Amino acid sequence: MTDAIISVENLGKRYSIRHERERYTALRDVVAEKAKNLFRRNGRKSLTSDLGPLMSGRTSKEDFWALKNVSFEVRRGDVVGIIGRNGAGKSTLLKILSRITEPTEGKVHIKGRVASLLEVGTGFHPELTGRENIFLNGAILGMTRAEIKSKFDEIVAFAETEKFLDTPVKRYSSGMYVRLAFAVAAHLEPEILVIDEVLAVGDIAFQKKCLGKMEDVARGEGKTVLFVSHNMAVLRMLCQRAIQLHEGRVVAAGPAAEITNQYSVNQRGQGSGIGKARRLDPSLDLLGLDFDPQAVASGMPLNIRVSLRARSDTALHEASIIIHADTGQRVAILDLRQPDEICRMKQDETVSYNINIDEVPLMEGVYEVGFYFRSDHGRDELFALRDLLVVPGRSGCRVAPYPAQNRGFVELDYRFEVDSSTVAK
Repeated sequence: MTDAIISVENLGKRYSIRHERERYTALRDVVAEKAKNLFRRNGRKSLTSDLGPLMSGRTSKEDFWALKNVSFEVRRGDVVGIIGRNGAGKSTLLKILSRITEPTEGKVHIKGRVASLLEVGTGFHPELTGRENIFLNGAILGMTRAEIKSKFDEIVAFAETEKFLDTPVKRYSSGMYVRLAFAVAAHLEPEILVIDEVLAVGDIAFQKKCLGKMEDVARGEGKTVLFVSHNMAVLRMLCQRAIQLHEGRVVAAGPAAEITNQYSVNQRGQGSGIGKARRLDPSLDLLGLDFDPQAVASGMPLNIRVSLRARSDTALHEASIIIHADTGQRVAILDLRQPDEICRMKQDETVSYNINIDEVPLMEGVYEVGFYFRSDHGRDELFALRDLLVVPGRSGCRVAPYPAQNRGFVELDYRFEVDSSTVAK
């Protein structure tokens, strides 16, 4: 028997969708038909009495499987990210695991107490105060009143809602709802914490506090966390494993960095290039932004090629490649200007820049590559034109033995010496 705290076997959830098929008969058709009957011997009934219904219809049903044949296991202490496009079945899965929704088929085995934060205000009674809802949520989770009281001050301090404790939560803003709901869910000692993407409602400072608490819960306290998010950087930071859903089915599962990187690339069309020429300003088209290889290993060579076409006579005063991490932080700028020279272009002329990087100094991950320029007709900074996938570096490269998200953006080869006299024996 595996050490699984959550075991899902062939899980399925079916919903019935009703379709109303309506057929309309135009009023003019009815009037015309009845007018003809006035001139017939058997057409003696009044026009209004025979108009009848102008609309007829019928109802049909269709089965929609939000989840189908979903199977996976989560071990105690795992932090698992669940990813997928809108409508992939992520929220439905969490509702089943939280015992809010019954599955249509399959089995779910859960060992331990589950605390869920699926949407703003889940489990809160709007007429009760913040104080009363803390005790209500604790009771729902199976906590005794003494256990809740022992955590009460910590919850209130984390949520920063001291002034509004005795105010009905229906008067709370969405941010206050989230602060209190997350504080309750995270502090009442569940064995399993299930969180849908509700943290986006809070401000940046509170999001950082929540992420820190989730990290403490998962790594410090050894609790199990299931986390749905569209923020791949956060998932890579928090999660060891990830599960990708597509149209209600599991299509990928494995290490979080690997699954999230590939998902990001697929979502943004890594292999598709620019496609059709992209209009930059009144004078320029971007014909292509290409990488060779498509996925580069950290520390290995990379070629980047940018192609431009002039729609009219112009000059490029500045041009550069800009690389961002998927967190939005700028990593590097590659300046493409020639010293003391302006790139002048005639109408319909094309110009290509070839950039060769001998050793890509980036850690594994997905990076957004954009293009910046300033021409006679304007300037622009186009982000996320292509995704650059950097995979783990060559073997033998000296790097710190930590997960990629903890090592930083730049991977450097280095040497150092230790004065043995300073080393503790």
